[in-house]
Amino acid sequence: MTATVIETNHTPFETVQVDPVDLDIIENSLRSARFEMDAVLFRTAMSPGIREQHDEFPLIANRDGKMVVGQYGAFIHTFLQVYEGEIEEGDIFLTNDPYSCDGAISHTPDWLVLLPIFKEGRVIGWASMFGHMTDNGGRVPGSIPTDAQQIFEEGIIIPPLKLYTKGVLQQDILSLILHNCRMPEWNRSDLNSLIAGCRLAASRVTELSSRFGDDVYYSALNELLERTRRAVRDLIIANVPEEKQYFEDWVCDDGLGMGPYRIACSMWREGEKLMMDFGGTDPQSAGHINFYCNEEMTKMYCGVFMIYLADPQILFNDGFYDVMDIKIPKGSLLLPQKPAALSGRTHALARVCDVLNGLFGQGNPDYLCAAGFSASPHFFFSGHNERGEWFQQYQIGFGGIAGKPSGDGADGHAMFPDFMNVPNEFVEATYPLRIEIYQAIPDTGGAGLHRGGNGIHTGYRFLREGQVSIHDDRWLTHPWGVKGGLPGARSSKILERTDGSRTVLPAKCDRIKVAPGDILHFRTWGGGGWGDPFERPADKVLADVEGGLATVEGARRYGVVIHEAGGEFSVDAAATEALRDEMRVARGNDFPLFDKGGDLADLIARCEEETGLAPPAPPVFPAWVQKDQAAE
Repeated sequence: MTATVIETNHTPFETVQVDPVDLDIIENSLRSARFEMDAVLFRTAMSPGIREQHDEFPLIANRDGKMVVGQYGAFIHTFLQVYEGEIEEGDIFLTNDPYSCDGAISHTPDWLVLLPIFKEGRVIGWASMFGHMTDNGGRVPGSIPTDAQQIFEEGIIIPPLKLYTKGVLQQDILSLILHNCRMPEWNRSDLNSLIAGCRLAASRVTELSSRFGDDVYYSALNELLERTRRAVRDLIIANVPEEKQYFEDWVCDDGLGMGPYRIACSMWREGEKLMMDFGGTDPQSAGHINFYCNEEMTKMYCGVFMIYLADPQILFNDGFYDVMDIKIPKGSLLLPQKPAALSGRTHALARVCDVLNGLFGQGNPDYLCAAGFSASPHFFFSGHNERGEWFQQYQIGFGGIAGKPSGDGADGHAMFPDFMNVPNEFVEATYPLRIEIYQAIPDTGGAGLHRGGNGIHTGYRFLREGQVSIHDDRWLTHPWGVKGGLPGARSSKILERTDGSRTVLPAKCDRIKVAPGDILHFRTWGGGGWGDPFERPADKVLADVEGGLATVEGARRYGVVIHEAGGEFSVDAAATEALRDEMRVARGNDFPLFDKGGDLADLIARCEEETGLAPPAPPVFPAWVQKDQAAE
């Protein structure tokens, strides 16, 4: 069954030649419209996660549903195939079900709005936008229960449906949805803002089509898609070897006490086509860390990785999918079967980014960065304020970014580069807590010629009783270093009570009761280092020490001896030279391409001693999954 698009004008679009100047104008106008969508959302949404953090993703697509500008694509054609109904002018669609939109959104807190753009009785494009809601119902505030084993535990599931029919709001449907959320007014406002962003895009598309003519606009979008295809094809030919590359990395645990979970991939080139096979990836988890990332979505991740690494001026869109061939085993961690839980999928998403980095870097050293995407740390705090009103905080933390060929990794940055930090002043004004510590953690970035970025230590002092949830990773494994660079430090979470007692919290936990005066020390991971640390100029190490990004003791990881006198720091050049010579001899020069801080068995054996937490138990996989994968 497929959707039926009702058009009153059946005149076919004609492919015409587009003047290069007109093409550039159309491209940049669409780029601007995509950022206008963001601006509308940021100015009208109520939740801090969207308004301040910018946890949202817009797109503008052509008539066929292929994204031309935006951040996420690859789903509109699937929607057209699975939606059983008519699509008419004035309709606006809503869904948050990953299984119904082929992973376009990957967990239920993400609400996706889809708007067909009609002009004179014909569909000329699509606008879409999704944003992360502070709450979606479910077992715990924030709707990401760490112990979920089915998606039905993760809040209301909205199948693709018409929120507006021919321009008329379906109020009963909206009321039913909002009735199942803990923050209905925030959800209503954020949803209206998503719709406003899509309507703004529709206006801009209609204006462009009127200005240049429908056929020119139609042809221009096809050319923009083809131009990106040619660019990505050339990047594949130039940077992906025919020889098969292999890489694997691990999600530390699943929130149920089991782990680690392997994500494995092989990559090679056949002619002008990129080939990837995720065979060897572990079966889907019984817990919430599964990531519904089908073949098309994986192509998107590969494309954006290559484009932004090689040439960010290339227009990122859906035009290049036919030059990639991706295989993901069904029933695996990356292609779970319904009703597998999905709410904590960012850990696997982050690890996919690190795996892609390891694969592309093997084939082209100019691409090789250390690990540093690592996770998207989530913090939730909820309860009742002094007036008895419910409050609920959702905030994404930042970690250390990888050292790279061109320089040091950023200290305290998001996995998604467009995300912003919620200002501490805003947090304190909105919620009953104080942020008493907010600083980079010295020495947490892996040492290297180009060091990894440091993690961030946030100290949340609670002023009201409530409950806390935490979602993070890289507490067992390290963000790895490359080409002699050392791995970054692990993440950790410590709850300090008013009586002075301290408890090491798991990286994934819910329903942690806190009282006024308690402080949560939320420490994120550091990025891996790039290159030989003994080659890092001593004056750069000194600058890091002076700036509080490294300690005097930490400087010795680089073989640099620094003295302090009266608050002033200086490099002891002779002692540095001697120490570096000594450390080079002890280390040798035959270091591995990737330094993961030890093999997995070593990390598990040292886990409790180094982290204060017991190691996870080996995962137990559903028998039916293993049987199905063996049959493939």
